Amino acid sequence: MNNYETVFILTPVLSEEQAKEAVKKFESEIKSEGGKLTHSESWGLKKLAYPIQKKTTGFYFLLEYQGEGDLVSNLEVTFKRDERIMRFLTVKMDKHHKAWAEKRKSRMKNAKPAAEAEAK
Repeated sequence: MNNYETVFILTPVLSEEQAKEAVKKFESEIKSEGGKLTHSESWGLKKLAYPIQKKTTGFYFLLEYQGEGDLVSNLEVTFKRDERIMRFLTVKMDKHHKAWAEKRKSRMKNAKPAAEAEAK
């Protein structure tokens, strides 16, 4: 099984609930195709570098998963058919990419408790 990372942008006209529902749909698609979801992350509503479909913002999401090559092609077909998706990019992770992703995740975990402590 190979490791993959997919970043996709959802249209900003969706509510938070609709965006979460869309992400759950794609997560279940990965699982139904025989893949294993290893990490899911929401980057929130961000400004786009250039307008897409006359929109200047979008909800960014990251999915990391394991699976075979046909899983990626089937998932990308699902992305293309879904009108809520503005853009997506899937990358096969090599050993260096996996190490960098683990480092990024551990940094985020360490940053969260510090931010929560400041808020209190």
